Amino acid sequence: MTKAQTPPVKFERGFLERLDHRTTAAQVLRDQWEEMTTDLGGADRLSLAQRMLIERALWLHYWLRAQEQSLADGGDFDVGKHAAATNTLQGVLAKLGLHRVARDVPDLAQYLKAKAGQ
Repeated sequence: MTKAQTPPVKFERGFLERLDHRTTAAQVLRDQWEEMTTDLGGADRLSLAQRMLIERALWLHYWLRAQEQSLADGGDFDVGKHAAATNTLQGVLAKLGLHRVARDVPDLAQYLKAKAGQ
């Protein structure tokens, strides 16, 4: 099966895994995934719903950037769709939270005790 070079025109759940990870688009999206999941305390601590919202946010952000590039290049631009997507992205990000979440990290004594017990 051939990997996609860019995200789909319409959102498809799981699109990140179907991208050719050698492409710039995939690399940027993967970096953004890592940054967002880290900001929320780490991918391993996120619920399915949170991971779904992150994937949706990444797709919306990519789509908005593509629309803005089209406008800059003199191509088609639908201000209504752009505004709706921007509002949707804002809502998704608000659901996820706009602040970083600290990870629980043991203090040094606990860490050393756990290491010694292995």
